[in-house]
Amino acid sequence: MLIARSIALFAAAAVLEIGGAWLVWQGVREHRGWVWIGAGVIALGLYGFVATLQPDADFGRVLAAYGGVFVAGSILWGAVADGYRPDRFDVAGALICLAGMAVIMYAPRGH
Repeated sequence: MLIARSIALFAAAAVLEIGGAWLVWQGVREHRGWVWIGAGVIALGLYGFVATLQPDADFGRVLAAYGGVFVAGSILWGAVADGYRPDRFDVAGALICLAGMAVIMYAPRGH
């Protein structure tokens, strides 16, 4: 059950961080304005809070593992929100990052 909770928190964090960055990008680069930028800043702040809810108490481990989620999530977000077409190397790299995340977070440890 802890792994399912952890995965759900990683997914929520990814939506908030990647979505927040995308909103800021849209506000600045696509000239959508301060409302988009503000919404992005709020989402990014909420991401920071959600990351603290992980069951593992080690900041470095959680943020390092989240890096793998961020890589895969960013490619997925780009494909869905912006029509980005990942190639086989993007997909392979994302899967490698997710495998690394799983090892960092969920490998059995002796403590």
